[in-house]
Amino acid sequence: MTEHYFSQKPQSKSSPKMWHHSLRGKTYRFTSDYGVFSKREVDFGSRMLIEQFREPKPLGDILDLGCGYGPIGITLAHVYEDRHIVMADVNERALNLAAQNAQLNNVHNVSTVQSDRFSGLTGRSFAAVVTNPPIRAGKKVVHTMFEESKDMLVAAGELWVVIQKKQGAPSAKDKLLDIFGNVDVVARDKGYYILKAVNV
Repeated sequence: MTEHYFSQKPQSKSSPKMWHHSLRGKTYRFTSDYGVFSKREVDFGSRMLIEQFREPKPLGDILDLGCGYGPIGITLAHVYEDRHIVMADVNERALNLAAQNAQLNNVHNVSTVQSDRFSGLTGRSFAAVVTNPPIRAGKKVVHTMFEESKDMLVAAGELWVVIQKKQGAPSAKDKLLDIFGNVDVVARDKGYYILKAVNV
């Protein structure tokens, strides 16, 4: 069976790699590993989502859904110090790295939760959900994440998604419009789209 970065327990041999990256005016140190999405750098889509995201109007926590080793959640936690950022992923190795990277960067307004989509987040609600979704898991999984996100958002809460055109941005936009009744293309660059839908 092929291993994916959305496997719960990656079996590939661990070989951590650390690097530095500047995001929203601050330089961070990140460690990633085999069996985790984007082992050697902060991927372009995540960087774009980090740079474009703006704080939602409603009060409440922000969820980084499918957080990987944590670059999105950690950066947003630093930028929005009055918010608590929940970083959730099904991948145990990724979650351990996310917790380590939060400590490495002296970011304390974060927590990690093991969760297959929202299975580990019952009873929670969020002012915003941000996600660089697991495209390789398939369109059905990604679109289900969108549907479940709406149920977890407070009134006027926002879902932010980064997705490539060739990996389904047009259909993702249509799906968000169908679920939320609205969708904005916040930015486009190099085939990547930042989509935002509001829980009105």
